[in-house]
Amino acid sequence: MTTVLIVIAVFAAFLLVMNLWTRKITRHGLETVPQLGQITPVRGGSIHYVEKGNPEAQTIVMVHGLAGQLQHYTYALVDLLADDYHVIALDRPGCGYSTRDAAELAQLPKQASMIAEFLEAKSVDRAILVGHSLGGAVSLAMALDHPDRVAGLALLAPLTHKLPETPAIFKPLEIRAEWLRSLIGNTLAVPLASKTAPHTLGAAFDPEIPPDDFLDRAGGALGLRPSAFVTASQDVIGVDVSINAQVARYPDLTVPGGILYGRQDAILSPPLHGPSMTDFGLSYEELDKFGHMILITEPETCAAFIRRMADATTSSQMSLRDMPPEPV
Repeated sequence: MTTVLIVIAVFAAFLLVMNLWTRKITRHGLETVPQLGQITPVRGGSIHYVEKGNPEAQTIVMVHGLAGQLQHYTYALVDLLADDYHVIALDRPGCGYSTRDAAELAQLPKQASMIAEFLEAKSVDRAILVGHSLGGAVSLAMALDHPDRVAGLALLAPLTHKLPETPAIFKPLEIRAEWLRSLIGNTLAVPLASKTAPHTLGAAFDPEIPPDDFLDRAGGALGLRPSAFVTASQDVIGVDVSINAQVARYPDLTVPGGILYGRQDAILSPPLHGPSMTDFGLSYEELDKFGHMILITEPETCAAFIRRMADATTSSQMSLRDMPPEPV
């Protein structure tokens, strides 16, 4: 009995030390990447966002991927587009400085509803959605469930179909019990993530090299928080349980747009997630020698692609307006 109590005491002390270490890393992350924008409450949480450009111009709304934050876009893309568009970059529900109240809100249609409610509060309709990775799946969910809010899609390395298996760097996130997510998130996950960050970033950017300023300028330090681990774990499971139903609805997709992939993407398979979407009205383009994080490594190319998608959408809308009314 004494041995058991000693083991329990040692284990409890270990968890306490890890929790204190986690809190220290979290404080540093919040100091490194402070809140940039405003927060709007929505049902189930809140949306943190930044906006730039002309409010009277076409609105572009940017939705980041798994374990990311809006700084993936403010890194370069927002400034490249703000002279000609009204650009909003947001933290997905639960990410960055946004919040969400329950694990089930990680499912694709529920994330889409929260963002759609945010756009309604901002009086934004007919926006061009830019979705990267998991943000691409959320953008597609918005196009299916809230087409009145979406004029077009410009998807960067998007998740469009169910994964055969979770990418290796995200395997530790496959946790379905909320209590276990919370326990790991508040003890082991953050210190381990801080130690393995170079390897994780290398895998995410492969075959390219992560920028030296990723942790601050791209907001990566915000990922070193318990809430970031919990949210990312919820996202992995939420997507897994909701993606098949979304894929079955792609024939109903009416929003135009396109997909841009790096041919050497090491996180998502371009052949799985890209070309098949041309059956549902989206164009498809590939870049040679580039990987998954093209929004950061090739921002000028991504900006040009977004412009093409926005211009094509505008031209399509003008054509429809110019068509004569059908005879009664």
